[in-house]
Amino acid sequence: MKYNSNLEPAEMSYFRLNLLSFLRDAHPDKTNDLSFIAGRGDMAAEAYSEAIKSGLDHIQAAEIANEALFKGLHFSPYNVIVEILWNEFFDEVSPGEAQTKAKDLLPECQAVFAKYNLNDDYAETTEYQSLYTELVGTILILLENELQ
Repeated sequence: MKYNSNLEPAEMSYFRLNLLSFLRDAHPDKTNDLSFIAGRGDMAAEAYSEAIKSGLDHIQAAEIANEALFKGLHFSPYNVIVEILWNEFFDEVSPGEAQTKAKDLLPECQAVFAKYNLNDDYAETTEYQSLYTELVGTILILLENELQ
């Protein structure tokens, strides 16, 4: 199955559009990485096609395609920052501003995320609370510096 390499939304495959929509919600820092979106979309389309050829039904094939499409993306540093803003800084950042503020804070928090071995199931690990706590401190400092 050959896909047009043009990445205009009207020309994108179902899988590329699905990934782009997901990235907008969970990884806004990756929405402009067109080669990543194209590669993952094409990989998912190929996985789907191969699953159908091997005799699986459309639901099973879609599950396989989604595994390829979203591998390594289930844990979202951006969403963790949004959650922290909602839970810990609701007096400083209104819920309506949290997503915009999280986009601004994400690059500033990358050094904290880099200390941890993040994976799809990271939020269920015992280390997650350490990450969360360290991020709260980092965000507190960043917000205080912003106000000065």
